[in-house]
Amino acid sequence: MSDQPTVQRTAATQEPPGAPVFSSAAVVASCVGFVLIGALQALYGPAIPAFREEFGLSPSAAGLGLSAHFIGGVAGVLLFDRFFGKVGNRQILGASYLLMAVGAAGFALAPNWPLALAMALLAGLGFGGIDYGLNQLFATGFGHRSTAMLNVLNAHFGIGAILGPALVGAVGAAGYPAIFVGFALANLPLLLCLRGVRNRTPQPGGSAAADTADRQVLGRSLGSVLAMFVTLYVLHVGIEAGVGGWEPTHLETVGYGAGIAATATSVYWLMMTVGRFLVAPIALRFSAQSIITVSCAGMTVCLLLATVPELAPYAYAGVGLFIAPIFPTGLPWLNEAAPRARRAGALVIAASMVGGVVAGPALGKAIEWSGVRAVPLLLGAISAVCLAVTLWLIRSTRSTTTR
Repeated sequence: MSDQPTVQRTAATQEPPGAPVFSSAAVVASCVGFVLIGALQALYGPAIPAFREEFGLSPSAAGLGLSAHFIGGVAGVLLFDRFFGKVGNRQILGASYLLMAVGAAGFALAPNWPLALAMALLAGLGFGGIDYGLNQLFATGFGHRSTAMLNVLNAHFGIGAILGPALVGAVGAAGYPAIFVGFALANLPLLLCLRGVRNRTPQPGGSAAADTADRQVLGRSLGSVLAMFVTLYVLHVGIEAGVGGWEPTHLETVGYGAGIAATATSVYWLMMTVGRFLVAPIALRFSAQSIITVSCAGMTVCLLLATVPELAPYAYAGVGLFIAPIFPTGLPWLNEAAPRARRAGALVIAASMVGGVVAGPALGKAIEWSGVRAVPLLLGAISAVCLAVTLWLIRSTRSTTTR
């Protein structure tokens, strides 16, 4: 008996080699997805007063909600990286959206705090899968436009991070269950748009030359290059979280009112979002290395200017503008420098989340020793290290990124 019908059906379900990774509708849906994960991450903080009142929590216990989310996020990145390339992209992204939706709804409706933390962890798993999956696909799916598209994608994360707290402010912290449930429901229509995502994407070739280039880059081991990319991501996210967390305190210490300090911090986050939109057309003309070098240098200068009280609010806004492109722009550079190191993207994305977690306690301890006025100097020193790491990476990856 002939199996020709089976062969025909198999051929019909295969995607042509030149098919785009995303349809136009899937690109829009992916940007909406990043708005949602940005909002989810930003919703926990403003809702803390309601957590404390509902469950009788101390401040530190209430803060565990965001910690559980970040732990789930790191686990989600590493877990879904294990399936990337082995399971279809649609299944990975679909499972991530469902986990986020179930986790967010469960967090809102949980009758006790331990169950709420478990649901925050579950939502974080989905968050990590979406963060990793879409960043990885955008980093490789648009050719020379990948850097620009990654900046646009991550700019929508910033939009969500701005809108989330604004929504809590409008509804009131006590209304957080309705907000989280609404967020969960908003994930579901995105599942319909996954048909526009290419289910299988081409993997890097397996030539001996590519293997050699990955193992040795201008005499440097691939492990050293990856370690420096991880360092860059941990440190720059630490600066990002450090400015967001300590800018209001520093501004009040040098003489600004609480209202001005809070507004200046909001402007900092806004400038991060604006910066990613602005760099998208620039990325079509300049290399990722050049953009990140300018970003690190500008960030360092702005942090030094923030030591001058009269300039501090404007300097922090400049930090937001310059730091904005580093995360999305570094991923295509990493893929060029180590095309066969498939797990490299997962390592740096997970590292960025770890950087956000450890930045608060580490910077807090340093401020205990040096005082609040030293905040911009401490962050400026870290930024200078980011610049040095970037210059090292440029020298070490020149053979792969120019061939």
